[in-house]
Amino acid sequence: MNPPLPVRPAVIASPDYPFSPVTAPIKLDQNESFADFPPELKDLALERLRQLPWHRYTDLNAEALCEAVARHDGWSPEGTVVTTGSNVLIALLIQLSALGGGRVVTVKPNFALYGLDAELLGATLTEVPLREDTSIEVDAVIAALGTGAGLTPKGVIYLPRPHAPTGSLCELDELDRLAQASANGWLLVIDEAYHHFTEHDARDLARRHPHVVLLRTLSKAWGLAGLRMGYALAGEGVARQLRKLVPPFGVSVLQTVCAQVALEHPGYVKERVAHTLRERERLFTALQAHPSWRPLPSHANFLLVRTPDAAQAHAQLLAGGVLVRRQDRLHGLQGCFRVTVGTVAENDAFLRAAGLKD
Repeated sequence: MNPPLPVRPAVIASPDYPFSPVTAPIKLDQNESFADFPPELKDLALERLRQLPWHRYTDLNAEALCEAVARHDGWSPEGTVVTTGSNVLIALLIQLSALGGGRVVTVKPNFALYGLDAELLGATLTEVPLREDTSIEVDAVIAALGTGAGLTPKGVIYLPRPHAPTGSLCELDELDRLAQASANGWLLVIDEAYHHFTEHDARDLARRHPHVVLLRTLSKAWGLAGLRMGYALAGEGVARQLRKLVPPFGVSVLQTVCAQVALEHPGYVKERVAHTLRERERLFTALQAHPSWRPLPSHANFLLVRTPDAAQAHAQLLAGGVLVRRQDRLHGLQGCFRVTVGTVAENDAFLRAAGLKD
């Protein structure tokens, strides 16, 4: 009999990340940009890379890239923390404020890593169900911060805005109430992965409340999911402490240069967001004519669709060459799948597979 693995029980007990790759001609399952990074910007990035030494380490804390992000986002470089994907920051923020005995409070359903990382890092996880209409009940989240059942009143709160996987949007005045209620002992982390696709972001809220942290990514509207880049906008005090947990020299020269080129040419993002908003509305309108599927209003680059049978709907679409993401195993989302807004041709193919277009 082999001896037990020298691995913490929390890791052994944790499930794998809930994703199984499937091949299909049209891929609308991961909320990626519908288009690749522009070819002319790829060429510019590659030319810059050819001019740089690859045998030298990059900046200790990605200082040059932090400055570029801060200029673009209207933030201070000292309050900007860049890492290889915002998912890395989710774990680091738990290490910062809730490691081994602290708490993570979020809603359900939600992005899987909030809960997975909480349990892997020994934090107590509290998940507050969404309302039936998929909106966030802020009063219930505030109530969950209390000391009932001996729970510690400190840790990290994770709320995505817009919410994934539903596409709903928590109003900023509601988040302000939560920020005020959580000012003593909590980090309030607002995940803005999809902020490009809605009108207002939460930067003013974060400026008013030094315990509020915004997470952003280059994987969605920027079309750079393969680059693996994300960042936090925070108060300078929180950012200074968070930076201690980020591995030194952790952002590669490739990531730095490509991200800098993107930030210098943001016009393509505006064009793509405009396309996504038009196509999102077209898909939403078309789906309302389906005899049994019902789309939910969305503020992101995807739609959540309720069906009588998500497995049957998924199989029907896959038979038509279109891959979407089942969500029916998540709390409150029985019968649901999620479809990313794609190109006009991809969206037409989705509607044909759904029986809504000849």
